[in-house]
Amino acid sequence: MNTTKTFLLMAAMTALFMVAGQAMGGQQGMTMALLLALGLNFFAYWNSDKLALRMNGAREVSEAEAADLHAMVAMLAQRAGIPKPRVYVVDNPTPNAFATGRNPAHAAVAVTTGLMHALDRSELEGVIAHELGHIKNRDILIGSIAAVMAGAISYLANFALFFGGGRSDEEGGGGNMITTILMMILAPMAAMLIQMAISRGREYLADATGAEICGRPQALASALNKLANQNARQPMDVNPASAQMYIVNPLKGGSISGLFATHPPMEERIRRLLAM
Repeated sequence: MNTTKTFLLMAAMTALFMVAGQAMGGQQGMTMALLLALGLNFFAYWNSDKLALRMNGAREVSEAEAADLHAMVAMLAQRAGIPKPRVYVVDNPTPNAFATGRNPAHAAVAVTTGLMHALDRSELEGVIAHELGHIKNRDILIGSIAAVMAGAISYLANFALFFGGGRSDEEGGGGNMITTILMMILAPMAAMLIQMAISRGREYLADATGAEICGRPQALASALNKLANQNARQPMDVNPASAQMYIVNPLKGGSISGLFATHPPMEERIRRLLAM
């Protein structure tokens, strides 16, 4: 169900991109935005992991530095049927984690120092299994593509602002100008909402996949409850653009409305896990 929903949302994003390009920039605008999207996709595909790790201050740890953590990641990766990802640590007392990488063969898992202190072993396994679920389901690549498409749609709005919609008055008249203005306002908002919906859907899927990998849905549910409470009390100082990568929202609770939230409601995530 979540995979089908993601496909439909990505199709909606593509359709919105084409409609917005045609309305705001004509054929020229759509072509320029498409070329931009392809270029950004290529860059994101090859460099998203490096950028994400650097942006969040993650440092790679060796097996000598974190033997237990490496052993846990290796064991869970074997259960998931994927190569063992690289292991990183973020020096932050707030418990949280994220995964990145363009595919299972080029992936990394990062955990905060606070995560390893706040959870017991079964809960920590649940969190790591969730992140391996993202890797197995290729959510990082899907999220990157969605983000690039949303950015390209925003670029179209700027293109329309500078070039007046790409059509002359004879071609479109005043009606075209009204359409352009509406698309400049509504298209980026719609793209962002679709991007957030994709992110929320993939979180549910990663929860389910992670529960299957670790074999203890209740342990992951318990970990999520702890992480949500501690992140609400002690938010992390991270770039808002990277907030959607983490297993729970690292930013101050209530700073954004539920409509624009990158994570599903925690109560619903826990309910679904316990129902497993």
